[in-house]
Amino acid sequence: MIAHVEGTVSVVAPEGAVIDVGGVGLLVQCSPGTLAGLRAGERAKVSTSLVVREDALTLYGFSNDDERNTFELLQTASGIGPRLALAMLGTFTPDGLRGAVAAADVTALTRVPGIGRKGAQRIVLELAGRLGSPGDGAVGGAMAVPGQAGASSAGLPTWRDQVRTGLVSLGWQPKDAEQAIAAIEPEIAGQQAADGGEAHVDVAVALRAALRALGRT
Repeated sequence: MIAHVEGTVSVVAPEGAVIDVGGVGLLVQCSPGTLAGLRAGERAKVSTSLVVREDALTLYGFSNDDERNTFELLQTASGIGPRLALAMLGTFTPDGLRGAVAAADVTALTRVPGIGRKGAQRIVLELAGRLGSPGDGAVGGAMAVPGQAGASSAGLPTWRDQVRTGLVSLGWQPKDAEQAIAAIEPEIAGQQAADGGEAHVDVAVALRAALRALGRT
């Protein structure tokens, strides 16, 4: 198993990134939240999972070990392959998935593209007690790039900058990205007030909110 890759990001595309490792460009399929933290020309370290099929070897990349481990556990449920597991992590954080499954929140799970009510019920039945409870995940192996912090006096990008970059990397126009950011700012402001300010904004959560906002337009 390839547990992680570390190198210079060569390309960031809508579904993944190319990371140059020792002169070899590895194509890594990533969730939107992971892509939001990657910048072409910068070094990054991502947790990875190698999926082997008869006709392909596909490397999936994640911002931390908890996300990678959740991705692999999701695929133990019948009917869930790597693409659907990645879509689930594009809609929920690992803790969000644990909470939805633990609460048997079928309606929440059907928000994932490709999962209907029966599929959501099957996921709850097969994964209840296996994913654990919110907070159970041991987060480690985080990407060595700005991820959750907002702007600082050191000049790190704000959550708005990171979400904007993530949306543009996913193929959205800058104008659409700005509109989505404006739409979610009240929600993010509430998160800032609850969690202690700009530095505690979860960029992955903000990106998912922006994608939902774009989906409604």
